[in-house]
Amino acid sequence: MEGYRDSWIECTTDEIRVRFYYFPAGTKRIPYGEIRSLTRASMSAARGKGRIWGTVDPGYWASLDPKRATKKVAFVLDIGRRVRPYLTPDFPDAFEEAVRSHAPGLPPSSTGPSPIV
Repeated sequence: MEGYRDSWIECTTDEIRVRFYYFPAGTKRIPYGEIRSLTRASMSAARGKGRIWGTVDPGYWASLDPKRATKKVAFVLDIGRRVRPYLTPDFPDAFEEAVRSHAPGLPPSSTGPSPIV
């Protein structure tokens, strides 16, 4: 697969770029080699949909996504750091396919409820 791009997330050949990850407008770059696991999570009103940016749990960080309330799927990336990125791509299947095509050593995706962010 070539890559993935929506309003906030881009998968290039080398990394994932998350626009407006940092306040007020910084881009986070996540090299594929840093990703230890990719967890697909189902969201609900109490688990992620109500937050457009930030977190209540210091172990996760939700990048800016004003349309998060309309989405059903999020991804948590373990990149070997204390804070795990919490991403909500517009097209979850295409995003996951792009990440896995660039990071073939990832373990199979686990699924479950979203963390409370």
